Amino acid sequence: MIFRYILFLSLVGVALLKNCKKSVTTVNGKQNFCNGQLIFEDNFNSLDTKKWQPENTLSGGGNWEFEWYSPDKRNSYVQNGVLHIKPTLLADEKGNDFLYKGTITIPANQCTNAADYGCSRTGSANNILNPIKSARLRTINSFSFKFGTLETRAKTPAGDWLWPAIWLLPKAYKYGGWPRSGEIDLLESRGNKNLQNPSGLNIGTQQVASTLHWGPDAKNNRFYKTHYEKNNANGYDTGFHLYKVVWTPNDMTFFVDNQQIGKVVPPQGGFWQLGDLARTGLKNPWTNSKMAPFDQEFHILINLAVGGTTGYFPEGMRNPKPKPWKNGSPTAMKEFWEKRGDWLPTWNMKGDTSHLQVDYVKVWAL
Repeated sequence: MIFRYILFLSLVGVALLKNCKKSVTTVNGKQNFCNGQLIFEDNFNSLDTKKWQPENTLSGGGNWEFEWYSPDKRNSYVQNGVLHIKPTLLADEKGNDFLYKGTITIPANQCTNAADYGCSRTGSANNILNPIKSARLRTINSFSFKFGTLETRAKTPAGDWLWPAIWLLPKAYKYGGWPRSGEIDLLESRGNKNLQNPSGLNIGTQQVASTLHWGPDAKNNRFYKTHYEKNNANGYDTGFHLYKVVWTPNDMTFFVDNQQIGKVVPPQGGFWQLGDLARTGLKNPWTNSKMAPFDQEFHILINLAVGGTTGYFPEGMRNPKPKPWKNGSPTAMKEFWEKRGDWLPTWNMKGDTSHLQVDYVKVWAL
């Protein structure tokens, strides 16, 4: 009886493979899927660190952000089927003086990014240690894919200068360092409840964005040609919303709550033509296909950053309490921390509203 049942399942599997439309998706270098097949799923009944590898670095995410990405279970955990990424204060663990005088050394076999003094820092009067602990989880060692539909259900955090993100980076950086090999941002937001641009538009919790980053170098990043925003007067921090990207060999389409917010269809000359990059005088690195650099496998990241000096929190915006640092300031971290009386009350540290919360992440083959 068992043999007959196994034989039946095998025959059904063969029949399904014969009838299914072959997918263009690859996963971890392999291509053997049916169109519409679920190829990745996490409903966060537990935090699987084999599936999601936590970062451990002081590097500041490439933006000189103010957090230490830590594997500490206080910063990333699952509760009632929801992933929480929670910001905490290093001073609550080590004392305020530690920020100005202490040393953090992450062992080389545990440090995930040594760039920008990511593995070891010593605090000083002007260059204090990263005052916030948070988390960044990624599937770099477990799951990467090319072409497919990625969907997540998430609730963004509220709290001044918090920066949540669910996004993708290349596994192998086929075309070179950032942004030559691309970046796919499914969801980014700012935690300020009342951050407004000069026109009065809320660019804080009432706004989410999806973006592609691409260019031959950082100076010529053409992200602004593939950047899409959606506002909601109720705020994306007040409930869970759906975020989705459909990535094909011809285009990339972004959705919020099943409403399309942007679509990228590169011309025959690819992203080089889309960005009018010939005028830079640089060599085109993307001659393989019109979707290059988005024709290689990417892995998934989920993180909660804080602050930073490269402009995600622009100058000249209106906020109930002014931004406490200037972009590019060599003492930005100190300026931020010493104005904590302005921003810390907005974080509601006794509740969970300052957490990035993720209900699920799913990927289907195309």
